[in-house]
Amino acid sequence: MSRRPPHLLQVADPPSAFAPLFAAAAERGVRIGWLELAAEAPSPLPPSLAAAAAQGALRAVATGGGRSVAVKPLRGAPVLRDLLREHFRGCLLVLVRGDVEAASLVPDGRGFRLSRQGSEHHLAITELLDRLRRPRPWD
Repeated sequence: MSRRPPHLLQVADPPSAFAPLFAAAAERGVRIGWLELAAEAPSPLPPSLAAAAAQGALRAVATGGGRSVAVKPLRGAPVLRDLLREHFRGCLLVLVRGDVEAASLVPDGRGFRLSRQGSEHHLAITELLDRLRRPRPWD
C-alpha cells in the first residue's frame, strides 16, 4: 500500500507564527513538518558534521538535548519529492518556507488565510486540520 505524500503549503512567516497550528495538530495526533528551501547551506552547521559530509559520509548525524541534526551531501539541486519521502514520512502537512508551487498560508490572528490560484479563504485551525485529511483539501 503506498502512502500519499504530505500536503504542502508555502509560508513566509517564522515557525513561531504557526505555534497554534502545531499545538492543535499535536492534540489531534497530526504530524506537521517544516522545510526550508534556500540557495545557501543552512548555517551554522556543526563543524564535525560538515567535515564528515565533505569527506564523503552518506549522512552525518548528531544528537543531544532532545534533538537530532543530519547533514547529507547532495549532488545537484534538491528534488522535492525525494526530500518529502526521506524526511517527512508520516506527515499530513509540510509547511515550506521557500519557492515551491503550493497554496500559501498566512496567519491572520483568527486562524489562517489560504491563498490559492487567485482566491483567498479564511480557515480556522480546526477547519484547516479537517480539510488536510482529504485527498484534495482545497477543492
